Amino acid sequence: MSTVTIPKLEYDVLRKRAQAYEELAGVFFQKIKSEPISEIVEDFKKTGLYSQLFLRDLKSGLEKSSKAKK
Repeated sequence: MSTVTIPKLEYDVLRKRAQAYEELAGVFFQKIKSEPISEIVEDFKKTGLYSQLFLRDLKSGLEKSSKAKK
């Protein structure tokens, strides 16, 4: 591993951004976990932008995922 030296002010800015990202990602994934798979698939279907094949694949993937509420 290499060592990189940056000014403390720049480090502080980067650290704050990283913390903000972690908090935002946490909220985002909590929301995903709280919505049932059927509702997620239905939301995609309502847009009319996705094929039946895609919707089946989406449902299948979500059913295998530990992030979605079944």
